[in-house]
Amino acid sequence: MQSNELLDLIHHRQSQRTYTARPVEKEKLLRCIEAARLAPSANNSQPWKFIIIDDPGLKNTVAELTTTGMIPMNHFTKQAPVQVAVVREKTNLTTAVGRILKDKNYPLIDIGITTAHFCLQATAEGLSTCVIGWFDEKKIKELLNIPKALRLELIILVGYPPTNEIRKKKRKEIADILSYNKY
Repeated sequence: MQSNELLDLIHHRQSQRTYTARPVEKEKLLRCIEAARLAPSANNSQPWKFIIIDDPGLKNTVAELTTTGMIPMNHFTKQAPVQVAVVREKTNLTTAVGRILKDKNYPLIDIGITTAHFCLQATAEGLSTCVIGWFDEKKIKELLNIPKALRLELIILVGYPPTNEIRKKKRKEIADILSYNKY
């Protein structure tokens, strides 16, 4: 791998809010899941489970549950041919104790890392993604038979973009986010 290949992939990854109707190949989804599976986690607890939602009726019902409430959000979710629910599983004892002692939510950090792996692999596959966290968790958990004790943290929309256009990223300058040896 060349040193700039990953950075190029990161530059191409963007939150997509429009998708074509082209179905997503299962092999590509499985490679995304494999990339996510290989993500590091605190004490190797791997506190995640992924539910691929590709049944059109179920997908549309889930999409409707991402737009409820006073603030209309995620009106684009029905367009994506696939949704991936990211469920936070129970963690191992060492991570649970560390979370309490260090006041760090390691499972949420781990979910972020595994989701990034998934999305970067999707980009490498020519797919686009959008990670959403605004949804009716209770109703979607019931719909997907997710145990009450677990959390549905994120839903990743997956599909093909209508164009290959890469939008300019609006990010802080490096000088605004980096310092050496002290804050």
